[in-house]
Amino acid sequence: MRILYFHQHFSTKDGATSDRSYAMARALLRRGHQVVMVCGSYRGADTGLRGPTEFGVRRGMVDGIDVVEVALDYSNHDGFLRRSATFLRFAVRGAWIALTEPCDLIFASSTPLTAGIPGIIGKALRGRPFVFEVRDLWPELPRAMGAIRNPAILAAMSALEWCCYRLADRCIGLAPGIVDGIARRGVPRDRIHLVPNASDLELFGGVPAGRRSGGAACHAVFAGTHGIANGLDSVLDAAAELKGRGNDQVTIELVGDGKMKAQLLARANRDGLTAIRFSSPMPKPALAKKLADADVGLMILADVPAFYNGTSPNKFFDYLASGLPVICNYPGWVAELVSSHGCGIAVPPGNPGALADALETMASDPERRASMALQSKRLGERFDRKHITTQLAEVIEATA
Repeated sequence: MRILYFHQHFSTKDGATSDRSYAMARALLRRGHQVVMVCGSYRGADTGLRGPTEFGVRRGMVDGIDVVEVALDYSNHDGFLRRSATFLRFAVRGAWIALTEPCDLIFASSTPLTAGIPGIIGKALRGRPFVFEVRDLWPELPRAMGAIRNPAILAAMSALEWCCYRLADRCIGLAPGIVDGIARRGVPRDRIHLVPNASDLELFGGVPAGRRSGGAACHAVFAGTHGIANGLDSVLDAAAELKGRGNDQVTIELVGDGKMKAQLLARANRDGLTAIRFSSPMPKPALAKKLADADVGLMILADVPAFYNGTSPNKFFDYLASGLPVICNYPGWVAELVSSHGCGIAVPPGNPGALADALETMASDPERRASMALQSKRLGERFDRKHITTQLAEVIEATA
């Protein structure tokens, strides 16, 4: 089967962002399918293609995947209008490709939601089966965060969401709350499949654990976007709490980039939060080494109820694969996994004292931390990428 796969933010392992679509494409190739990956340029990602573009596009084979990269200057630092314009440009180019590229099935993955437009076009005008993967609920999340308030924009996004879900032959949700959100739009449950993010045990589990890096009793790492949704001010609040307690046994490293990074860095410097370190985004192999030298992985989000069961964070599964205990500062399915499997500590949102307490516990009780690390590794095996990619491939094959 020839699969036309749309994911605007596609990246290989050499990029500093999610490589889920790369892993999924590779799994489809191993099952005998052809994959044409249509993506955009994205700072932090690495599509594997090199050289100049021609008419705004470059194309080539990357590890067996036929990659079509649309030249787009996209970054997490971009404002709403610029991001929206980039999303629409990709959707327009993608729609043309959906009309002209030979294929047997179209698979589109959000975010952004506009990535579903080529799938709708291919389904409606060419009669191709269409599978839509939903990584975040839009416009629910931006509405809940207050990021988008314009009623006309919210109505247009809601209409597009309805079309993507209802016209797709099957929908894939990455988290339980996403599955429920799709069902609320009238999609039968038997057409919705939960296929969460996965633990790359081969990469992250293959690096010998160093731990206790930097001479600290506990070194905690957050690896992800530094955006409004991530609520990383809560980490700085906890660092300030630890400083006030005179605790010098905990260091915290924030790895990544995003719209709020400069503000976070300025605050850390202003308030003398020497326990906080900042690192640039890094390719997955380098991140694997970074996590191998850490003691704790931080799952941090802004206190927005829509996040609780509606996200499937890559970093969480990377922590599990690395055998890292996890501290989670928001309720929901991730916190429930952490608590029920004994692989970390869940603390209430908006409570810097509780987050500081959890970090101190990790620092003062290495035996408990080691036990949590073992449980984390075991939980990661339940989400082994080999199993998860097989699940997704089976959904696609059942749709054709």
